[in-house]
Amino acid sequence: MKRVAMGPRACFVLAGTLPLVNFFLPLWGIRLYAPQYPEGISMFIWINRISGQLDLVNGLNHYIGMKAIDPSGIPELRWMPIAVVSLSVFAFLVAAVPRRLFAALWTSVYSLLGIVGLVDFYLWGYDYGHNLDPTAPIKIPGMSYQPPLIGTKELLNFTAVSYPHVGGVALILAVLCGFVGLWLLWRKPLMPLGTSA
Repeated sequence: MKRVAMGPRACFVLAGTLPLVNFFLPLWGIRLYAPQYPEGISMFIWINRISGQLDLVNGLNHYIGMKAIDPSGIPELRWMPIAVVSLSVFAFLVAAVPRRLFAALWTSVYSLLGIVGLVDFYLWGYDYGHNLDPTAPIKIPGMSYQPPLIGTKELLNFTAVSYPHVGGVALILAVLCGFVGLWLLWRKPLMPLGTSA
């Protein structure tokens, strides 16, 4: 039975380790391309900060009436590190005590938080792209500037590209590891109480 449990344990060790990549690499990337910026303008979203050419992005956004992106005013950048560490610790606990209930709870909570995060990111982009300053130097009736959640979108003479960065890919792989671990636990017989995993 110990040998059987090694598969789920390894899956949840990976599921707990992969999210920690986000403390070292960005979660998401947004690039803007235009004839005057053929090399692109980059902005990288981490779990606790925003890096890249943020000043240039804010300068361009000012002309079309978008609010300045101020990392200090984004509460998600304060609670995301706590959420990532909590999920990682939870995954390590599941690896230590690989039971179906714990594994199912972890995958459920992780998946729910992932969906909430994507919806929140979409709404954040919607707010920035639609709630425009009516006194902006450039006003085009009916035009909004919401960047794509994932993929490419034309915004005036800019092409905006939004994509998961290494940290985002690590989060996706983590939940996949969790589901594999849950499946492995589900297909093996439950051990009697008091039996070592």
